[in-house]
Amino acid sequence: MKIVLPGSTIGVLGSGQLGRMFAIAARRMGYRVHTYSPDRDSPTGQVADVEIDAPYEDLDRVRDFASAVDVVTFEFENVPAATAETAAQYALVRPAGDVLHTTQHRLREKTFLRQHGFPVTNFEAIRTSEDLLRTVPGFGPAILKTAGFGYDGKGQYRVSSPADAQAAWQKMAHQEAVLESVVDFEAELSVVGVRGQNGDCAFYAPSANEHVGGILDISASPSPFTKEVAETAIEITRGLLEQLNVTGVLCVEFFLTRDHRLLVNELAPRPHNSGHLTIDACITSQFEQQLRAVCGLPLGSTEMLRPAAMANLLGDVWAAGEPNWAAALALPDVKLHLYGKTEPRPGRKMGHLTATAATPEAAAALVRTARSHLLS
Repeated sequence: MKIVLPGSTIGVLGSGQLGRMFAIAARRMGYRVHTYSPDRDSPTGQVADVEIDAPYEDLDRVRDFASAVDVVTFEFENVPAATAETAAQYALVRPAGDVLHTTQHRLREKTFLRQHGFPVTNFEAIRTSEDLLRTVPGFGPAILKTAGFGYDGKGQYRVSSPADAQAAWQKMAHQEAVLESVVDFEAELSVVGVRGQNGDCAFYAPSANEHVGGILDISASPSPFTKEVAETAIEITRGLLEQLNVTGVLCVEFFLTRDHRLLVNELAPRPHNSGHLTIDACITSQFEQQLRAVCGLPLGSTEMLRPAAMANLLGDVWAAGEPNWAAALALPDVKLHLYGKTEPRPGRKMGHLTATAATPEAAAALVRTARSHLLS
């Protein structure tokens, strides 16, 4: 196990808001941060020591980047495999590139889950028109999803007939896809877990999640589900951390079916939107945990100091002009996090609000109120 001490340099592949919050945590603990992505003046780059804007496919630049840091981590999983492999020749890469290889591709991810006995939604691989026409009849209501590069509801189409499926696959340009059964679920929840270089694990209390248009809208923690559901979700997350041999953070998103079974929906080998509330509500945030894990340091406490809820701020909030920040912040238990993005577009994550309260239900109500005040 290699310990990377404060004063060292952390390299981040990717430069969005997750990297920004990670960089803030790292700099607070005395680390330097370099970020690499094709973007300039990025959310991460604005707070990093060094921002390199170059294509992920420029392996010479990747070599230079990795040679200048002590450990490399990720802020999003769609980094090309060759980029991760090249970086690993010059620095520690945590989590390892094979974790990204599995989780950045829906078909590989779901196949891994099924083969290792984790509860997963019913699915079939779609590679040809023949696969589609053979599978859709009798499959029931389903969602056709691109196998790669899908997030926040992108690359997903609900289908109920061969004609629907063919039209959807046409929109996807006949990419490799996954046909997945629609789940009649009662609720959605997620668990953020972390595993250190020595195999120690820590888990945050499950969050109850609400989505709008395929994008996370509200997360509240601790979730209102039974102790049995929470413990099962954490044990599944532990099993996945160990089976994937993750060093770092892993978020597992679940469906809770109406008969109270948990099904794994998606995996994210990095901090997650539903874990943003840990910044203001927990002793150790998910971002500091990522830093501790990849640097070989002991993991911090995940204790929640107060129930909390997080509300995403999409570009839509700016539709009528600058939001009324003062009105939202007049509520003393509300915190504002903005990501430094200059162009608010509909559906684009621009920031989030966090509220703390005596109960998660009260926190969720408060954060909704605060967000509504932005439009006043």
